[in-house]
Amino acid sequence: MDTLTVSVILLWGAVFVLGVMLWALSRQVGVLFERVAPMGALVTDAGPPVGTASPVFSLTAILSEPVLLGGAHPVATLVFFLAPTCPVCKKLIPVLKALVRDEARHLRVVLASDGEAAAHLAFVREQGLEAMPYVLSTELGMGFRVSRLPYAVLLDPQGIVAAKGLVNSREQLDSLLNAHDMGTPSIQHYLGGSAA
Repeated sequence: MDTLTVSVILLWGAVFVLGVMLWALSRQVGVLFERVAPMGALVTDAGPPVGTASPVFSLTAILSEPVLLGGAHPVATLVFFLAPTCPVCKKLIPVLKALVRDEARHLRVVLASDGEAAAHLAFVREQGLEAMPYVLSTELGMGFRVSRLPYAVLLDPQGIVAAKGLVNSREQLDSLLNAHDMGTPSIQHYLGGSAA
């Protein structure tokens, strides 16, 4: 055998070994994908439990419109707690605007915070949030036991807490809506129940 034949045989052997390794790697990625479940909103035990009636709050939004939270409402309500100084909150504003635009027939989005009205009014104008009621209420945050931001609570049309949690990404915010659609308190609860 000459050198060229040996090198061709070795190259084909290397191609075969790389093919087997690629096949094994793709199987492992598939197994890993099945084992690692999507991470939903980080549900906390504080505040009204999922499945119970929300406290009723009669509030006035920053642009003077009345806002009733809790109790019956024609559509579900997403209460999104944020702060003008929270960078993660600002990152989620385009998602909230898309929800208002695309889901207006099924979902109402209410923004909530506390503090001085002037700073929040400037924030509303700067971010173009006029389409969403923006309430300033310490009692609302205390009623839902909000300790970190951004935090979201989803109320069904009857005023029942359908889902809640700390939301740091679009996926976590979507998980609240998906959990509500599936009739489960959280994505983690659904995955845990389906694995049992």
